[in-house]
Amino acid sequence: MSSLFRKKSITKLLQQSNQKTLNRTLNALDLTMLGVGAIIGTGIFVLTGVVAAKSAGPALIISFILSGIACALAAFCYAEFASSVPISGSVYTYTYVTLGEIFAFLIGWDLMLEYLLATAAVATGWSGYFQALLEGFGITLPSILTSAPGTGDGGIVNLPAIIIIFLITALLSKGIKESTRVNNIMVVIKLAVIVIFILTGIFYVKPENWSPFAPFGFEGIITGAATVFFAYLGFDAVATAAEEVKRPQRDVPIGIISSLAICTTLYILVSLILTGMVPYSQLNVSDPVTFALQFVGQNSLAGIISVGAITGITTVLLVVMYAQVRVSFSMSRDGLLPKKLSTIHPTFKTPFQNTWLTGFIAAMIAGFVDLTTLAHLVNMGTLAAFTLVSIAVIALRKSHPHLKRAFKVPFVPVLPAISALLCIYLMTSLSTTTWIAFIIWIGIGLIVYFGYARRHSKLRD
Repeated sequence: MSSLFRKKSITKLLQQSNQKTLNRTLNALDLTMLGVGAIIGTGIFVLTGVVAAKSAGPALIISFILSGIACALAAFCYAEFASSVPISGSVYTYTYVTLGEIFAFLIGWDLMLEYLLATAAVATGWSGYFQALLEGFGITLPSILTSAPGTGDGGIVNLPAIIIIFLITALLSKGIKESTRVNNIMVVIKLAVIVIFILTGIFYVKPENWSPFAPFGFEGIITGAATVFFAYLGFDAVATAAEEVKRPQRDVPIGIISSLAICTTLYILVSLILTGMVPYSQLNVSDPVTFALQFVGQNSLAGIISVGAITGITTVLLVVMYAQVRVSFSMSRDGLLPKKLSTIHPTFKTPFQNTWLTGFIAAMIAGFVDLTTLAHLVNMGTLAAFTLVSIAVIALRKSHPHLKRAFKVPFVPVLPAISALLCIYLMTSLSTTTWIAFIIWIGIGLIVYFGYARRHSKLRD
């Protein structure tokens, strides 16, 4: 039984971080852009309208603030770990140090599913926006090649989703510096598009559209907060880059907290202007930002917003897939997954085989599987990770009180405990189907752990 809870040594981890297996090329700005690239995507371009119309009304801004607080508490915990243990693997590595091997494996297994499904789901969303953009130029792709079987459109494969995943895979396999350059350019484009919307929309705001402010009451605001939590997913991916950062103890906390602060501010401004431009009841559309501009007669700007949405979703795809590869790379390096997943390419200095295997699996899921039900597992996986990282911070403070920390969570153990409780509360709002699917995946993980990982773990000796 004791082998289930064996822990990695922080001293050895810090020695490992100095071996420079991966190229250290990233700085605080790169990490901030990486975080913004992961967070701003479908949340701001899709969720804002749906939640305003169905759950919160103009009080959508309160929903975003509540979700932002929950994420900020978890972000503080990630920042402390990243400043203390600058190793790839994010919450998987943090759990291995504090709670033991079996918990680390299961959260790593959980994160692998979360990031893999997120990659496939985001690629499916990208495909939809890409098709809409082509239709604006009079080009219509046949439905047989643009939707997965079982989606009701008579499709046999979602070809655009497969193609974009393979393009992102090729980019990531070449190196993180090349990937971040492309990401930074796309982030600047989508931020510019959002600023254009804010500066244009502010002149069309009608204060009467904000009344009633909370048509669905407090319950609607809370439901909205649980729903828009999806919009914040991704900032934790910054922590997976720790081993490729020049000064991880300083730069990773900056990247995590600054990207979350920027995105929360933009979410609040966009939701405030959106509900001021259009009556909330009319915002139940798949492209609310574009719809709002068309509603006030700004059709030319609506096309620019569509380009920004595609760019935004592309950056989410890049960062989420990057995070998936780095988690499985860390688990493989520890012996919990096959060794080939942590093999470094001699030229590109990336987990080349791992990247292409991940890309192939994600492409097959996006191309041939209806993700309507599976997508909810992404939220479940993230909440589970946030809960464990909050608990792990408390454990680390007790087990290693003198460990050098460039960033410290204030008011430990109170704030981490509140973070864990908030995440558990949001998990209880998810459907029974999601819980059953999550339990089945964890059950499969236990089989893999006892059948392979436990016997091949590098801590076995």
